[in-house]
Amino acid sequence: MHPTELAQKYTDKPAYIMAASGETVSFAELEAVSNQGAQLFRSLGLQRGDHIAILLENHPRFLQICLAALRSGIYFTAISYRLQEAEVEYIVTDCHAKVFITSKDRQVVVDKLLGKMPKVTHAYMLDGVIAGFESWETTLASQPTKPISDESTGASMLYSSGTTGRPKGVLKALPEGVFGADEGPSLFAMLYGATEETIYLTPAPLYHAAPLAFTMGFMLGGMTCVVMEHFEAEAALATIEKYQVTHSQWVPTMFVRMLKLDEADRLKHDVSSLLCAIHAAAPCPIKIKEQMIEWWGEIIHEYYAGSEGNGFVAINSEEWLAHKGSVGRGLTAQLHIVNDEGEEVPVGEVGTIYFEGGGEFEYYNDSEKTNESRHTKGWSTLGDVGYLDEEGFLYLTDRKSYMIISGGVNIYPQEAENILVSHPRVMDAAVFGVPNEDFGEEVKAVVQPKDFNDAGPELEAELIEYCRTHLSHIKCPRSIDFDKELPRHPTGKLYKRLLKDRYWADHKG
Repeated sequence: MHPTELAQKYTDKPAYIMAASGETVSFAELEAVSNQGAQLFRSLGLQRGDHIAILLENHPRFLQICLAALRSGIYFTAISYRLQEAEVEYIVTDCHAKVFITSKDRQVVVDKLLGKMPKVTHAYMLDGVIAGFESWETTLASQPTKPISDESTGASMLYSSGTTGRPKGVLKALPEGVFGADEGPSLFAMLYGATEETIYLTPAPLYHAAPLAFTMGFMLGGMTCVVMEHFEAEAALATIEKYQVTHSQWVPTMFVRMLKLDEADRLKHDVSSLLCAIHAAAPCPIKIKEQMIEWWGEIIHEYYAGSEGNGFVAINSEEWLAHKGSVGRGLTAQLHIVNDEGEEVPVGEVGTIYFEGGGEFEYYNDSEKTNESRHTKGWSTLGDVGYLDEEGFLYLTDRKSYMIISGGVNIYPQEAENILVSHPRVMDAAVFGVPNEDFGEEVKAVVQPKDFNDAGPELEAELIEYCRTHLSHIKCPRSIDFDKELPRHPTGKLYKRLLKDRYWADHKG
């Protein structure tokens, strides 16, 4: 729905609420301030197809800025607030941003970027300023609150999290047609039963594709969104109770952390208002999902997709209980499982997952990576590996780049990770290949214990044996190291390359 129509229909209704502070922005306020942002972009000379970059925590102004860009026909690149100077510099430069917006909270990173963003013509800061930045709030206040005369639909252009290398910008063509035109029932209504009364919780960082797209989508459907400034397991449960949340989206690591709360803390919060809990971003261990369905009921929905928008696979609780471990069937694209020679493989056989007909994309400024993602028949892939069953349900095995080759045997570490994280003394686990003179690679695990005081040879032996009771020995770690915290992205993805680098740095082979 068009933001102006939302403001007229739901004038004082909260468009979004910041969970911890309670700060609330109504649809009327959102309309006014996003118009001011669009007016500012036009006054700076930005036109349809230009780019801006945003480096913000889950800030109360985040969604306002995104909507201002969206209604201006501008690409907006939201950057992880956890990145450091060189990483931010790379993305801002690579996306050709003309405007850069950040907050005083990010000062320790951005004060080193001045003079290193040659394409940026205007840099703004929220909550105060430092040398080289203008005040976003002061500048915005001088702009009119009416819509710009040439509204058109913009889009996010987000970068992959870079878990296996340098991040890639995902570019999709800007939508044609009138901005805000009613396109009929939304995905949220059809799949998740969303209505005007829906209250949607996002506990994840808004800079990531799924939280940003879903939050913007629910909000522009006239629904109230609750945004957690930071995820914390018990705080999330308290937020559901406080705001009577009906719909929410999670990643599996959040499920794990909630399930591993002390039972008294976990069960003292009333979450009965929840009608739908959506999860994605990483494979969910079967045991973890079983426990979540037992706790919250058959309201859990899963999907598999990427920022590339080339396909959408979905499954509800009823289907999942009949196909445990599956991420669902393709809704927007036909699925193909392909071997290394580019040939489709039989049902049940593992291969690279390709989508046909689900949407076009390219990796910005990187034709080589774009070409690598394409099949000769024009299908595209996210680089994940899996298989289909007889009914067309997709099962993810792992990312191809994570595969371990030990003595000529292909091993996908996700299986061992899922087993380890289900152990009651484990909070998180990463499994990957390390050098082995005889076999090329051997299976290694790095585990984050629930209590780090447990770390040591006794727990290592217990976990290796636990893994071997559930999996073939060749798939299980031969040794385990312990870390107080694994380098996991807030969206649930693991920076496995950072762990692997420790073990491969001095390897000469």
